[in-house]
Formats: sequence, C-alpha cells, structure tokens
Amino acid sequence: MTLHKEGRKILFFSLIIFVGVFFLFEYALDTPNWVNNALLVVLIVLYLVILQFFRSPKFIINKDEKHVLAPADGKVVVIEDTEENEYFKGKRKQISIFMSPINVHVNRSPISGVVKFCKYHAGKYLVAWHPKSSTENERTTIVVETGNGVEVLFRQIAGAMARRIKWYVKEGDMVEQGGEFGFIKFGSRVDIYLPLNSEVKVNIGDKTKGGRTVIAELKS
Repeated sequence: MTLHKEGRKILFFSLIIFVGVFFLFEYALDTPNWVNNALLVVLIVLYLVILQFFRSPKFIINKDEKHVLAPADGKVVVIEDTEENEYFKGKRKQISIFMSPINVHVNRSPISGVVKFCKYHAGKYLVAWHPKSSTENERTTIVVETGNGVEVLFRQIAGAMARRIKWYVKEGDMVEQGGEFGFIKFGSRVDIYLPLNSEVKVNIGDKTKGGRTVIAELKS
C-alpha cells in the first residue's frame, strides 16, 4: 500500500492546519485539558480518514483481452442497455460503479488498447446516483479501442462531494489493462459502455476492486 500522488498536497496542508488548530487551543486559548485532549483525538481521526482516502494498493494485474476489468473500487449500481449519445450514438450495455468516500479512488483502464477519444466536460455536482449525473455533472469521457477493434467507453463522473477529476491520458496514448488512467477525489462513480453482446459477470450490489474484478467478457 502506498500514498497516491494526488493526496500529497492535501495531506501536507491538512497537517499544518490541524497542528495549528491544536496549538491554538493548547497555548493561545484558555481551554480545559479535556477539551484539548478531545480535540487532539478528533484531529487525528480526521487526518487518518483523509489519509486512507488517498491509499493506492499494489497488486498483480491478470490481463486478458477478453475480460473487462472494473475501473474502480466500489459497488455496482447500474446494469442496463441504454443509449450512449456522446460517442457511439447508439445502444450500448452500461455498467455503473459507485465509489463511496471510503473506497480507493484510483481509476484503472478496464482494457488494453489505444485511446481513440478523450474529452472533459465541466458541469454540475448532482449526487452520483442521480439519473442525470451521467450527462449533466462534471465528467470525462474516454474511449479505448482494443487490438481486435472493439471500443469500450468509460466515463468519470463527479458527485456532490467529488469536485476534482484527474485523468492522465490523451487521444493516441496506449493504455494497459489495469493501468492507472485517473483519480476522482472524495466519492463519485464510473460508467462503462460495452458492446451489446458483452457478457456481464457482475450483479447489482456486487462490490468491485479496480483492476481486479472482471465485470464483463467481450465477444469476438
């Protein structure tokens, strides 16, 4: 387990602020010892909560060109056939994974291939499970084409708390299955759009692990 680069500044400045608050109560204000001790416990717990949010686990990725790996840790909240109107402009099979604040928020490529499309959209901050969050919230859309010519779209979607979407790829880049392509701070969701003949391997409510859980199988 390591600390993700997106958390370094936040953790550094949080530490300075928390230490400053504690010393303010301890030395500048005439507060009882029990108040100072309680404040210290609260600040330590808050710091540990922020620290765990930016954890980045290390593990072996079992690559398979037929498999679609979960792009994030979280819970499967949508499995349905739907219209994808930004890139495919047609029917696709959608799988959505909701990330709570306690999940690892590293986003990983579900397949290997070439980035054919990458676009950022500014937008609203509706709760991630809102039906319109996929089309109205801040988001990025990324399409990767496999060596077999199959295109898979995945979309990072900001939620009510998540207002910092990071992505590390651009059109023309090669990505590896399970490789890190982005990060969403403080809870959100990722939508994946697959060919209609894909075989879904998860159910609503299933917990996923980014880069490890097989959520679907692509057909030739």
